[in-house]
Amino acid sequence: MERYLKISNARILTPHRVIKEGTLIAAEGRIVYVGEANQEIGDALEIDAGGQYLAPGFIDLHVHGGGGCDFMDGTSDAFIKIAETHARYGTTALYPTTLTSEKKDLLETLDIFEEAQQQNRHGARLLGMHLEGPYFAMNQRGAQDPRYIRDPDPAEYKEVIAYSNAIKRWSAAPELEGAIELGQYLLSENILPAIAHTDAVYDEVLKAFENGYTLATHFYSGMSGVSRRNGYRYAGVIESGYLIDAMDVEVIADGIHLPAPLLKLIVKIKGADRIALITDAMRAAGMPEGESVLGGKENGLKVIVDKGVAWLPDRSSFAGSVATADRLVRNMVDLAEVPLIDAVRMITATPARIMGIDQQKGALVAGRDADLVLFDEQVRISKTIIGGQIVYSRGAG
Repeated sequence: MERYLKISNARILTPHRVIKEGTLIAAEGRIVYVGEANQEIGDALEIDAGGQYLAPGFIDLHVHGGGGCDFMDGTSDAFIKIAETHARYGTTALYPTTLTSEKKDLLETLDIFEEAQQQNRHGARLLGMHLEGPYFAMNQRGAQDPRYIRDPDPAEYKEVIAYSNAIKRWSAAPELEGAIELGQYLLSENILPAIAHTDAVYDEVLKAFENGYTLATHFYSGMSGVSRRNGYRYAGVIESGYLIDAMDVEVIADGIHLPAPLLKLIVKIKGADRIALITDAMRAAGMPEGESVLGGKENGLKVIVDKGVAWLPDRSSFAGSVATADRLVRNMVDLAEVPLIDAVRMITATPARIMGIDQQKGALVAGRDADLVLFDEQVRISKTIIGGQIVYSRGAG
């Protein structure tokens, strides 16, 4: 007799409504029932949600680290620690993200991803790699290491892609020489091209969008707005993201990278179905504030974590966030004043659709993976469940 997972007395957030006193049943890692009826079943692990919210597990498309580790540290232990850290905050699936680096370090990271993916038992699922750089506009590099920034090199990126099938997304500046060809090649390999660290203007963004660049990486951060050239004004990537209705945008909703008025503006124009909430978290996520390192421990950039964000040492720029997924959802409700069901959609159904995994994840629907999160009115996580197995329970251990 197979053992079921049964969660009852929950406020279930489905794609269409909130079931106020709902029951969800899962078996063999998949959801088999969602509804009002409190069905009697055989051998089951039963959880009384006590009126808490039950949502799909959070999906983080863009994360660099957490728990004192970074994906560029060069060890599978770092990958696993990060996955376990973010699971405590409701993340059930994530895309490990690199920084600009030497090619050998990038290839090593791809090797380690595949090793860690096999070893990961109690952390967020590692769904695939997101390469951030090195093909960026120098003027928009932010905290990216300028030593490695360059134009797209077909020999290089084809070698990297051939090296590993773990790559699911690549962020680049679309105005660079060769960037359109890069986007076309990525599409041919079923890899999502994304716009990032860029000085592009509208015509360049539109051309990029038409060639596969359908996602704007950390919207507003590291990208152009309105600029003047020889007296004429040009719309930048930010305005282009608004004008192109079908453009998806990532939002670091830590309340610092984007203040409440901008969060409200993005929601007003783009809507929950085009916004993916991301942490963009570096190693200090889930850790005390103070000195830290962005990137690999040995050759990364020293930063200072203060007042809920990472800064460059001279405080001239943010150097990545220390947000966790629960904080993103809470801020969208409290700061952007969106309904909870929409805030949850931005970190579940929308990212799942962007990455083409929406038939497996992102919604509480029969047949989907039993990746679940239970939380209270303040979006404090009480349980994180991946594939029907509890990987985090508040107060346990």
